Amino acid sequence: MTPSRIAERVRRIKPSPSTTAADRANELRREGKSIVSLVVGEPDFDTPRHIRAAAAEAMDQGATRYTLMAGTVDLRKAIVAKLERENGLVYALNEIMVTSGAKSAIYSLFSITLEPGDEVIIPAPYWVSYPDMVLASDGKPVTVACPEANGFKLTPAQLEAAITPRTRWLLLNSPSNPTGASYTAVEYRALADVLKRHPQVLVMTDDIYEHIRFDGRKTPHLLNVAPELRERTAAVNGVSKTYAMTGWRIGWVAAPRDLIQALDTLLSQSTGNCCSVSQAAAAAALNGDQGFVAESVAIYKQRRDRMVAQINAIPGLSCRIPDGAFYLYVNCAGLIGKTTPQGRVLAEDGDVVMYLLESVGVAVVAGTAYGLSPYFRVSIATSIDVLDEGCRRIGAAVAALR
Repeated sequence: MTPSRIAERVRRIKPSPSTTAADRANELRREGKSIVSLVVGEPDFDTPRHIRAAAAEAMDQGATRYTLMAGTVDLRKAIVAKLERENGLVYALNEIMVTSGAKSAIYSLFSITLEPGDEVIIPAPYWVSYPDMVLASDGKPVTVACPEANGFKLTPAQLEAAITPRTRWLLLNSPSNPTGASYTAVEYRALADVLKRHPQVLVMTDDIYEHIRFDGRKTPHLLNVAPELRERTAAVNGVSKTYAMTGWRIGWVAAPRDLIQALDTLLSQSTGNCCSVSQAAAAAALNGDQGFVAESVAIYKQRRDRMVAQINAIPGLSCRIPDGAFYLYVNCAGLIGKTTPQGRVLAEDGDVVMYLLESVGVAVVAGTAYGLSPYFRVSIATSIDVLDEGCRRIGAAVAALR
């Protein structure tokens, strides 16, 4: 047999399940089938006009060349100001690294810190890319199942049990993709008390959905309640979800200086600096009018409330009300064991997802991709009309089971 030309660290990972599901939905559309896609976690709004105008102005002024590796001074100043204004966190310019999206930030942090066999604690359900990014960095993902009964959140006892001498990182995402669960200040304090006993453990906070929450409150940050963890924490964020800027590819890391220096070295030899025009747009997003944020969150809340009510009205399905983000994590345990009109038994959530796609043309992502079953994830980042049609079709498909 001819040896593979592909490195083992790449062969051990898999393509993103959400991307695969979206590609399959698009393929079926090209075949002429009517598909309601509730897959992609991407705001369906246009980037606000003043942000686009800032990008156009940057191009007109010739800001189309290489920038500093860590990001433009203007953008890093905007990030520093945002962190102090919105999060009560104080960072210096040399503690900020701008990256090509928050996803790149997370992967790069693993790349600069993980030695073969180092462990990363990942509460499940998790964003689909976390475990594979660890594997691609020669680390070992340690997933901890956080059941719905616990609000899909990690408990101090679970954290204590998961930590070993090889633990390098704890990764926390709040509000969460896929569940929308959000940690309270009290819950963060309890986790921090465990971390105090294990000084070798670094903490990564994925804050990308911080502004998309529905109770009108600010999202607390771990470092607000546990400032003693600052020298062990990397805070990751970006503009993609808050400002409908997914395609602009701007994220950042706020972290201790040694991590930022290592990121600068790695990225200088790999991606290089981020797009200069996108950086100008991101600075305008952070410094400018924030009205779009409140307006979009109000719309997401309307969609959430409407979808939760419709899903919970379908026999065999249930959905916990998410605190934030723009997803529903739907419990489909009531459908497991049922039989389709074609005589196929639904044995797990992957079967449920394929049945919905093939029978009524609704595309969602199976809970297996997020590490906790039997569930499927629905994105509400689309219009009410599309969501209503998706629920109507899901209800019809469920009604046809026996």
